[in-house]
Amino acid sequence: MHIYYYDENFKYQGEDVITDYDEIPKNATDVRPQEGLYLPAYDENKRQWFESASKEYIDNLQPDPLPPDAVTMLKKQVALLTLQVSQMQRGGAS
Repeated sequence: MHIYYYDENFKYQGEDVITDYDEIPKNATDVRPQEGLYLPAYDENKRQWFESASKEYIDNLQPDPLPPDAVTMLKKQVALLTLQVSQMQRGGAS
């Protein structure tokens, strides 16, 4: 059985596997955190995990968008490579 540990503030601390005969420790649950949580925290009363990260924290983890000139350059490279593959499939440049 998988168990999921949390600290004194109910923040996720990792998981472990125990046998069905072992007792679940006081600072753990058998409720698995759902996918997509950045900083899971456990609610003992509701027996569920929730997101404890602030919007600012989550936003800071997102990659910066590419500058517009980089996007244009990548589009041109894709177009050129597509043309080259098409020419190779027809047996050479036309």
